[in-house]
Amino acid sequence: MDNYGQLIISGVKGTSLLPDEAEFIKNEKLGGIILFAHNYEDPAQLAELVNSIQKLRDEYPLFISVDQEGGRVLRFKKHFTQFPSMLALARIDSPKLIFEVHQLMAKELVACGINLSYSPCCDILTNPDNKVIGDRAYGTDAETVERHISAAIRGLQTNGLLACAKHFPGHGGTTKDSHFDLPLVKTSIEELRKRELLPFIKASKSRVEFMMMAHLMVDAIDDQLPTTLSPKAYDFLRNETKFTKIIITDDMEMKAVADRFSIEEAAVMAINAGADMLLYRFLDDAIKALGAIREATKKRVIQKDHLAEKLDRVERCKKEYLSNYQPIYIPKVSEALNSPESKKIMDIYQQSLIAKV
Repeated sequence: MDNYGQLIISGVKGTSLLPDEAEFIKNEKLGGIILFAHNYEDPAQLAELVNSIQKLRDEYPLFISVDQEGGRVLRFKKHFTQFPSMLALARIDSPKLIFEVHQLMAKELVACGINLSYSPCCDILTNPDNKVIGDRAYGTDAETVERHISAAIRGLQTNGLLACAKHFPGHGGTTKDSHFDLPLVKTSIEELRKRELLPFIKASKSRVEFMMMAHLMVDAIDDQLPTTLSPKAYDFLRNETKFTKIIITDDMEMKAVADRFSIEEAAVMAINAGADMLLYRFLDDAIKALGAIREATKKRVIQKDHLAEKLDRVERCKKEYLSNYQPIYIPKVSEALNSPESKKIMDIYQQSLIAKV
């Protein structure tokens, strides 16, 4: 049996695993799970869900991932510290504070069994009308974003939570939301190099373990295909940032891609283009994608040695970071959440705001 399931991260339906979900995760050696608000009731339930998922692991644990950025992007709210948006925090201009916030985020998530966070956003907010990024960005210029995302990555990864720099090659100047349509980026290569790419280069130098490819149409890179499906875009990421670790797609069910390509077609195209892992909100589509990858490999549309490189990257990451996995001891979980330390950080934030006025 192959282990191509390691290249897939999928969502699940509820607050506990269904029998068919458990069967698929175990039999297909799924690479990871992404959790959303509908998977969460309270920290103890979350830890129990994660434990039940990890019982199904193959050699190494699964990536258990979430979008928990702060501000309006918080999948787990009740009982977790409600950190402000990154734009609000970065206005204080204290990378130390950003480090401490992400250190606390990591401690809360790791306590519940989460090991991968899809943050920080490396996008530069160059378009003030950009609603999809907006206050998720750390700033409106490259230097500010670079300085703060480096602190964020260190805060997460030194506390056991893998970080993911997103959304390459930069979503901050767009008007459309890739959840609903394909944004078009008219920025020149020269401008991308002078501005948008700088935070991603900084993230690579900061040893971030994941980078996320956005669903964008960037004419200067490829005027035929969205970045998610474009070999030119993945080559551009690797060459420009010197990043050698895992490249993951944004959610493959977002309309920017799903309205233009079938689930099966897009999965094969993304893998051939250079994606190491594919992200799906729903298990049904993850099943279709894995079937398409397997079929394409049989027909040699995807080369086995190409898949082997991706599987090696995933295994290396899991071996380095997840080898010492232990199930979560549920009675201890609440101690890590909304701790006195987090209250102190929030007080510092409020005092800094007052001092700025």
